[in-house]
This record gives sequence, structure tokens and C-alpha cells, in this order.
Amino acid sequence: MIITQESIDAKSALKDLPSMSPLAAANLVLVFGSVKRFNEGKLQSALKARYPVAQIVGCTTSGEISPTGVYDDSIQITAIQWQKVMQRVAQAKIAGMQDSFDTAASLAKQLKADSLRTVLVISDGLNTNGSELLKGFQAILGDVPIIGGLAGDGGAFTKTLQIYNDTISSNMVIAIGLYGDALIASTGALGGWKPYGPPRAVTKSDKNVVYELDGKPALPLYKMYIGEAFARGLPGTGLRFPLAVIEEGKRDVESIRTLGGFSAADNSLTFFGNVEEGTTVRLCQTNHDRLVEGAGNAANLVLDGLSGNKTNQTGLALCVSCVGRKLVMTEQVADEVKLVRQILGPQTSVTGFYSYGELAPRPNTTDSVLHNQTMTIGYLSETL
Repeated sequence: MIITQESIDAKSALKDLPSMSPLAAANLVLVFGSVKRFNEGKLQSALKARYPVAQIVGCTTSGEISPTGVYDDSIQITAIQWQKVMQRVAQAKIAGMQDSFDTAASLAKQLKADSLRTVLVISDGLNTNGSELLKGFQAILGDVPIIGGLAGDGGAFTKTLQIYNDTISSNMVIAIGLYGDALIASTGALGGWKPYGPPRAVTKSDKNVVYELDGKPALPLYKMYIGEAFARGLPGTGLRFPLAVIEEGKRDVESIRTLGGFSAADNSLTFFGNVEEGTTVRLCQTNHDRLVEGAGNAANLVLDGLSGNKTNQTGLALCVSCVGRKLVMTEQVADEVKLVRQILGPQTSVTGFYSYGELAPRPNTTDSVLHNQTMTIGYLSETL
């Protein structure tokens, strides 16, 4: 496995890159950048010229992750040349959230094979139900680990973009299948959020839309808890106030759900993943130190998963973290990336983005779920 990385900061342009491609033989190129940079018009052709044989995949973000920190309005390019691992890429347009399951199932059928070991998914962030998307993949692929995330647009909640070779478009779901026993993969996912306030029963919901909490209209109740000042800024301010889903009989947080939108017409709340009727939820809060600690613990889960493969060989850590974490940590957001890199070591390249939903297995399992407000890490390498 050979990895090279290129970075274009907010003040630089594609033409400022060195004329020589650092890895012209790359098989796969991951690209993360802002909506503004994806709209510049020459990104696809410039990347294809630099990486003529690669599959080029990526998306817009709410912040770009690189080995040196977190950036806005940059372009982060990671080129990978597999030496033993095989890959296959499939993509499709998604008509809307209601088509999430069927779109994923269709892609999964294209990737399914006995030698499939891991799937990397990059999806539109505003027109996809991440929970249903995963169900679609899992209906065909079973417990094959799925990593990746839902694209962002800087917290504007207007339009996210995806890149697939010579196409930049919204409403795309892109899936990369990685095949063969030469693949080394491990994952970690932890948040650092703590629930507060009274538990509320979800008494009426439909997949990712919540209509009632404790038999009361959901939107007014949510607004009451976050306060008038934050309520005026919805849905964007909702990133600071996710819901913790508490599994029956347990005190621990089962999953976290981030607000994606609301409807004053029916007083509903729309989240980036399903909130099942009958579950119990609580509002969440956190601080900088808890979030950084969560990211570090996610990196340690990656090391635990590598077990006998803990070596100094080249590897890639795809970090997908939630935009809500970025809002809490503000100018100190790079601290969580710094800690991940410190734990995984200098032989591990780091890339990724701040997202509207993170895809990764639950800790110590291959059962992939939609996370919100979580640092997820998908580690990829191959045997020497």
C-alpha cells in the first residue's frame, strides 16, 4: 500500500500544486473539500490528469481533516495505490430519503462477493436517511463492515456535493468494495456526549421523523429545552443539542441522533437517522475535553481491533466526525485529530471530514450503524 497526500488551503488554487503527480499509478483517490471548492469547475479534470487510472471519490464537508489539522475551504487529496487488495466502485443517484434502502441494496448487489471484506460509503448528506441506507446494504451483504459518512455543506443545510471520477453532483451515493484477505481493516467509534434532563418517550415517529415526545408535539418541546435564542436558529443550532437514544434497561447511550430539519406545520423533528417509536431519548451536552477523550478512545479501539496486525507498516485512517462536535470545540477542533494521529502513529496517514452522519460498526463488532456526534475511524492497510 502506497499513500500520498496533497493539500490546497483556502488561499491556494489547483494550479499551485506541483506539476508532477506524486502517485500517478494510484488506484483510488479520496477528495474532501468545501462546496465552494467543488463548484470551482476544474476539480474533476485536474484530478483526472494527476491520477489518470484512479477511481476518484469524495464529497463536500463541514470541515476537512488532514494530518496537520482541520481546515475550511480547502481541498484534501489522498491517493492510494493498492498492491494486493482489489477494489470495485459503484454509484447511484438517490431520489430522496424514502429511497435510501433501495438505493443501497442496488449498490450492494453490484459489490457482493465472497471475498468482500469492507465497504466504504460516501453519500449525499441531506437527501439520505443513513439508518435506512445501512439497512439496504446489510440486507444484501450481511455483517460486512461499512465505514464512511454523509457529506456536509459547512452547516448551511442547503446542498451537499459528491465527486465520482469526472462527475460532481448532489444526491449521489458512492460505495467502494474492498476485497481479499490481504486487506487489514479496523474501526473505532466513540462520542463523548452525556445525556441530561428527563427521559422522554418517543410516542409517535416514522423512521427519522419524530412527531411526539411523551404524547406532546415534538417541536415545541424541543424548542422549550434549548431556549428561545437557539430555537430561532434552527435547524443549524440543533447541531449543539442532539438526542441520546437510551436502550431499554440500560443507562448507557445506545446512539445519538442529530437534528436535520423541522416542520412547523406538523410540529415534527427530522433527524439524520431513525428514531424508533417506543424508544427513550434525552437531550445531550458535552465539552471540549470529553469530545477529545472520545476521539482518543476511538483510536484506541482501532488499535485493539488490529491485534496481531499492530506493525509499523503504512496505513490510512479515514476519520469522519460530526459537524456538531466542530461547533462545540470551535478553534480547538484540531485537538481531536491531533490525538488520533498521536495514538495511531506517524506511519498512519490521516484524512476525512466533518459530516452530517458517520457510518461505522459499533465498538468491538462488525455491526455497522449510523452514528451522529461521534468520531468514527476506519483504518485500512494491507499485508506486506
